[in-house]
Amino acid sequence: MTVAKRRLGASDLQIAPLVLGGNVFGWTADKDASFAVLDAFVAGGGTMIDTADVYSAWVSGHQGGESESMIGAWLKASGKRDQVLIATKVGMLPGEGGEKLAPARIAAACEASLKRLGTDRIDLYFAHQDDDSTPQDAVMEAFGKLVAAGKVRVLGASNFHAARLKSANEAARSAGLPHYQALQPEYNLVSRHKFEGELQDYCVECNIGVVPYYGLASGFLTGKYRGQDDLGKSVRGGRMTGLLEGRGKAMLAAMDSIAEETGATLAQIALAWLTAQPGVTAPIASATSAKQIEELLPAMALDLSPAQLEALDAAGA
Repeated sequence: MTVAKRRLGASDLQIAPLVLGGNVFGWTADKDASFAVLDAFVAGGGTMIDTADVYSAWVSGHQGGESESMIGAWLKASGKRDQVLIATKVGMLPGEGGEKLAPARIAAACEASLKRLGTDRIDLYFAHQDDDSTPQDAVMEAFGKLVAAGKVRVLGASNFHAARLKSANEAARSAGLPHYQALQPEYNLVSRHKFEGELQDYCVECNIGVVPYYGLASGFLTGKYRGQDDLGKSVRGGRMTGLLEGRGKAMLAAMDSIAEETGATLAQIALAWLTAQPGVTAPIASATSAKQIEELLPAMALDLSPAQLEALDAAGA
């Protein structure tokens, strides 16, 4: 598939309009499944893989770094490092140097991520969450050192509120340091309040590229969960009760209608809606099989009409 790339904000990164989420690698996707997903994503025109040092520390017996190690093994086996961009994160996995965004922690975590990934550079390095216990100028100085050393190309922030993203970038600019050029918020058709408004306006105004996570609302927007009997279909099913009791059913109905009009799947529609939103460069979606990737990839070429976008907006209001 030939895919038109999009520039990530004002950075020099050019990416396809779908980012592959790596949270499942080494967790619900074993080595064979992970390698198959990664191969299918790149073969289909995908360019950016998103992971984090904390993936998947929440699993019994895991300590974090499992996803990065899996991606690193695939990079070595496939020889495709120069065909992809790697995004990873620091700030949720404590370890050498302290916790959160302590400068020493940022430095140590970056080295550990580079080692697990088996690469000499991280293309997009996110602060995984805000850290109000560390001065923002110290955080930006620590990130700036990584950029100056060539270990990191572009900086991003995840799970930041508008005021803190603004103040972090102001601190960086006043010190002549690299600033956050990308944002990774939670954002999808049934969860819009964390991004829309002041945060979205700031990203549009300052040309900060947005790569939302939970683009499929943990699978809800695929249509997999339509009633209480469906909640046992996956480990994430328990999260769907609130959506089913809220506006979720109305959203699925609107998506079903658009699916009939376009022939697209619900997952493709959910991702295409995100791609059409102001400020959004590319949504993130994960998959545990090559078959799932093959379903998601056409979302990169799906253009929803103004009427279809309006219908989805109305269903989520």
